[in-house]
Amino acid sequence: MTRRPAAMLALEDGRVFRGEGFGAATETTGEVVFNTAMTGYQEVMSDPSYCGQILTFTYPLIGNYGVNDEDWESSALRAQGMVVRDLCEVPSNWRSTGTLHDLLASRGVPGISGLDTRALTRHLRDQGTMRGCLSTISTNAGELIEKARKSPKMEGLALADLVTCVEPYWWGEDGMTETEPVADRAKPLVVAFDFGIKWNILRLLRAEGFKVRVVPARTPAAEVLAMKPDGVFLSNGPGDPEPLDFAIRATREVCAKVPVFGICLGHQLIGLAFGAKTLKLKFGHRGANHPVIDRRNGVVEVTSQNHGFMVDAATLPDGEFELTHFSGNDGTLEGMVHRSLPIFSCQYHPESAPGPHDSRPWFRAFADAVGKRRGKKLQPLAVGGKA
Repeated sequence: MTRRPAAMLALEDGRVFRGEGFGAATETTGEVVFNTAMTGYQEVMSDPSYCGQILTFTYPLIGNYGVNDEDWESSALRAQGMVVRDLCEVPSNWRSTGTLHDLLASRGVPGISGLDTRALTRHLRDQGTMRGCLSTISTNAGELIEKARKSPKMEGLALADLVTCVEPYWWGEDGMTETEPVADRAKPLVVAFDFGIKWNILRLLRAEGFKVRVVPARTPAAEVLAMKPDGVFLSNGPGDPEPLDFAIRATREVCAKVPVFGICLGHQLIGLAFGAKTLKLKFGHRGANHPVIDRRNGVVEVTSQNHGFMVDAATLPDGEFELTHFSGNDGTLEGMVHRSLPIFSCQYHPESAPGPHDSRPWFRAFADAVGKRRGKKLQPLAVGGKA
């Protein structure tokens, strides 16, 4: 095995964790969070919602099936750094094209292994998420603690501009394209605001029978509505939703005109657009095994989640929304449907890749609402989304 350099993760409260560095030889700061998923580390690390965060994986062995060219959820690694217990340096999988170490090194992202991730996770769960500094080039505890304390807090941090697309694009059968796909021209149009969108959302929107146009986060609502969309999608994304005044304003305007579906940050923007407040959770919901209860029928969905903020249900306008889904762990609001307008939103990730897939019906509900408005049922593709 390759001998790795000494590395350190220092937290703002003064606690330090020592280990071995992997990935890029560099230093980074960010909010230290934990994710309980057992698989999907490449999808998670490339999820734009992790921008500004150092990501701890609670599953002890990471990297065992390598990385590949297919399991990306955006065009880059978005997390600031990676924390694991054991790093597998000899992956085994027929789809693998490289190692996790080499991927992080090529993308300038540092990682640390060999530390007690159980102790770190318990600390974050008990004390709450906090800022940290991860270094694979220094083990000076005092300096790294001070850097962690000087890094920006997540509260009040607007990050959508860092991860959104620069120019609009279409999403076709083979992914991103500059020209409208010929095969999709007769399909109803959904315009998706990119606040940090995951690619599997776009795959599933197209699989439901939509033509999909993606626009930058700051695109004015008037410009979107001028495209005559049949529906608008509000994506997931990183940071605190409340500073995104431009997105809240655009959300308010499109909700008055067309069917709207929001996921994660998009859910929070809908809440804010209707006058609600958002709150920061103590340590957030991040993983692929979170139970969500649909109070309309008592069904429990196992869901993928990644959020540190929530809509405060008590601040929503009385009677305007049906509050449909709640966390089985802490009772926080996870989904809502407007009582008179075709507006849907969920806090978790129904598009989750590699899974679970319990929540995929959200996409069909949106498609049905668009179809009802158009007077014609949308036909989903025979095979859609990523397994």
